[in-house]
Amino acid sequence: MKGSLKKACTIFTALTLLLGLITVPIMPTAQVNAATQLYTIECEDAELSSDLQVTNNIYGQVKSGYSGSGFAWMQGSGTLTFTVTVPETGIYSVSTRYMQELSPDGRLQYLYINGINKGSFMLPYTTEWADFDFGTQKLTKGSNTIQIKSGWGYAYFDTFTVDYPNVPSLEVQPVLADSQSTEETQLLMNYLTQVYGNNIISGQQEIYGGGNDGNPELEFDWIYNLTGKYPAIRGFDFMNYNPLYGWEDGTTNRVIDWVNTRNGIAAGCWHINVPKNFTSYELGNSVDWKECTYKPTETNFNTANAVIPGTKEYEYLMQAIDDLAQQLLILQNNNVPIILRPFHEAEGNGGLNGEGAWFWWGSAGAEVYKQLWNLLYTQLTETYGLHNIIWTYNSYNYSTSPSWYPGDDKVDIVGFDKYNTVYNRNDGLTSGPNEDPISSIFYKMVTLTNGQKMVAMTENDTIPSVQNLKEEKSAWLYFCPWYGDFIMSSSYNNPITLTTLYQSDYVITLDELPNLKSGAATPTPVVTPTPVVTPTPVVTPTPVVTPTPVVTPTPVVTPTPVVTPTPVVTPTPVVTPTPVVTPTPVVTPTPVVTPTPVVTPTPVVTPTPVVGAKPVVTVTTNNNGNSIGQSYSISAEGGTIDLSKVSIVYTATGFSTAAQSVWIDHAALQLNVSPYYVSMNSAITGSISNGKLTLAVNSNTQLAVGTGALTINLRFAKTDWSTYGTLTNPVVQVYYDGVLVQ
Repeated sequence: MKGSLKKACTIFTALTLLLGLITVPIMPTAQVNAATQLYTIECEDAELSSDLQVTNNIYGQVKSGYSGSGFAWMQGSGTLTFTVTVPETGIYSVSTRYMQELSPDGRLQYLYINGINKGSFMLPYTTEWADFDFGTQKLTKGSNTIQIKSGWGYAYFDTFTVDYPNVPSLEVQPVLADSQSTEETQLLMNYLTQVYGNNIISGQQEIYGGGNDGNPELEFDWIYNLTGKYPAIRGFDFMNYNPLYGWEDGTTNRVIDWVNTRNGIAAGCWHINVPKNFTSYELGNSVDWKECTYKPTETNFNTANAVIPGTKEYEYLMQAIDDLAQQLLILQNNNVPIILRPFHEAEGNGGLNGEGAWFWWGSAGAEVYKQLWNLLYTQLTETYGLHNIIWTYNSYNYSTSPSWYPGDDKVDIVGFDKYNTVYNRNDGLTSGPNEDPISSIFYKMVTLTNGQKMVAMTENDTIPSVQNLKEEKSAWLYFCPWYGDFIMSSSYNNPITLTTLYQSDYVITLDELPNLKSGAATPTPVVTPTPVVTPTPVVTPTPVVTPTPVVTPTPVVTPTPVVTPTPVVTPTPVVTPTPVVTPTPVVTPTPVVTPTPVVTPTPVVTPTPVVGAKPVVTVTTNNNGNSIGQSYSISAEGGTIDLSKVSIVYTATGFSTAAQSVWIDHAALQLNVSPYYVSMNSAITGSISNGKLTLAVNSNTQLAVGTGALTINLRFAKTDWSTYGTLTNPVVQVYYDGVLVQ
């Protein structure tokens, strides 16, 4: 029914792909009466917890310019609560008029809507009254409770406003950065711009390098068996075409087959490795893959040198680009366009100078990164004559993110990678799939280029539900879950939601793509954009404030000190083992003629009761099939701890005793006192032996009670990349100065 309806209505649209650009209706937006805001409240009229004050001065200095009778002064703690009634479920803008004159680096606060933490927001420094936008937030029809809770506190709040959002137009012209693009590439671009804002294209990343026991179709067949549909976009990785250990894993042939035989769309990324010991590496030599990495903490490769002709780093990069270009030339010769996303996720955890980077190409900071992008763009388009690429840039939503953008002239699509099921979730749940469409982030990505570029969810774990996507007008061009458990585990994606998604009129699947080949005589119909009906807002009187206190659990928060809102992970509560007193065995000798030696029983190893300082550790574990991901949080209890005295041993039933490798993806002190954030990547070591993972901290950094935690995100995998079975009965042993304490 779905396919028939679309095909019956859309033959004309498909034909126009071959004739040029047409204008397609875009997703309608709410019409706002500019003269009347939906709702504004004076903060002195809101419900204030006892630790907030209503005043017109701070320590005798009047803060003139406020509205109403005064403002709410938040100090080190407190909550401001108000309710608002909205006419329809959907997205609304939430903003405040405030002043924050304490911290030049900003003061972090939390926004709660209907009891759900919607994330942390850094209020910038200002000595005058200013507006701060919390972005677009989903509200449900009727009454909604909104709260601002103190994180770092110390700010003044004058008013809060809830209004219809100023949703930008999603009409993007199909003009490619490369003016010499091939006909097939332009046809694909035409189609993408027609779909954008009206439907979402389904996608799926394949495993690379012979994973899944050599079956790259595993995820795709799983989706088809579940939903009766295949994804329209297939994600590929060109990482194994490289100057170090390069080998033919069949990626390029699979791209050609997907596009030319199965009539799909291809997307690609490039996890290009460098030697760990680049100093001793000689150009052209082979290097075992285990001695290669893309992590800046594991190599002495100098990224800043990679853009300077004549350096060894530059020469290596030229060799790597050549390997990539040879594969892209094969695609071009076979009339295959590709959505290419090179040097992805460069900014990592945020910052201008590469301090948050987890890939080497971002480790030298924003300026060098843009030079790398420009170098790659020029080499591929001009030196190699490649014109079959739709260039996709991977962005973030930090305040520093705009500084990393390479520019409109070398970018066609802006991507954002959504991983918020294990970390950074703001949907009110602590486990299971996170179907939040992150509409606020979507519109931040739109404004990055003033709406000139399409925005796609280029990687993700949970796919947002169709209902959430429509209600929040979160108009991502496409989604593309990572392989393995990220798509096939119910911890990340609910099978019922997936089936509904793939069978929805809103989602484009492989069988619904038009014929995007040059000179096609009878184009396959394209999907007719399904208009989203947005009710015209009814002008109603400003609701009377009826503050209703909402009792919500106070999350344990580890704020990340960046100048931009950063979702904060709420660690799992720690259950501290009750010390077990092992009674000393009493041996009663049996009278014998020849005394028998008494065997002293081996003592049972139990946590030693510790009086004073000790570490408290929580861990979450995710089995991703070919790898295991873990997140550790280490905090202090009973006094200041020396992190160099902390060691952790993890094991579980089913833990393999085969050879395995450990990667520390990210480690940092995340504090609520200065210096707020300290990278610890180089201080953490991990090793696996005899079915046990051991972690150690090679830094005598002191961590005080209540100041934050050391967080460690890691992965481990078998050296042959075979899959793990189910891990049960996990055991985490924590040692402090050699004594078992947990």
